[in-house]
Amino acid sequence: MMTTADDTRSRILAAARELFAERGYAATSLADIAAAVGLTKTAVAYHFHPKDRLAAELLSPAADEMLALLGTDYADRAELVEALVAFSVRYRSVIRLFMEDLSADDAVSPGSKRETVKTFRDEIHARLVGDDPAPEARVKSWALLGALLWGVVRTMDLPEDQVRAVLLESCRAF
Repeated sequence: MMTTADDTRSRILAAARELFAERGYAATSLADIAAAVGLTKTAVAYHFHPKDRLAAELLSPAADEMLALLGTDYADRAELVEALVAFSVRYRSVIRLFMEDLSADDAVSPGSKRETVKTFRDEIHARLVGDDPAPEARVKSWALLGALLWGVVRTMDLPEDQVRAVLLESCRAF
């Protein structure tokens, strides 16, 4: 049976998603991804070179959904928190791609993927605290975001349902 280019791309993306989630983006090479799908590094590079193109393609559906989430008028803060928890659990492998990199250095290049992620992060914070946030609201918002993001990144080995339930309970406390 012949494999189409779309099938090959899908297999590469699936392997990259799994390896990035397991090892992290920086620790995963194109050769690792190639080995996981039974291809040569050159074959993987044909579809995704440089490696950033893989990350961008994996991020795209999450970015689209985040834009929709941010464009929604939620009835209250609790409804927004539920949407954020559901999103974070659903895209936890994608979130891991960026968490370590984002926490390392706050400087970003205009138009970069990191700038986009930081923009989303800052918009979520603004939605959680409102227009003129008191110090307490700001601290709670950043604490909620930190708990949510690191909570999904550091529990990749646990079932999604379990992570979702515990995060929802924890985030409601903020």
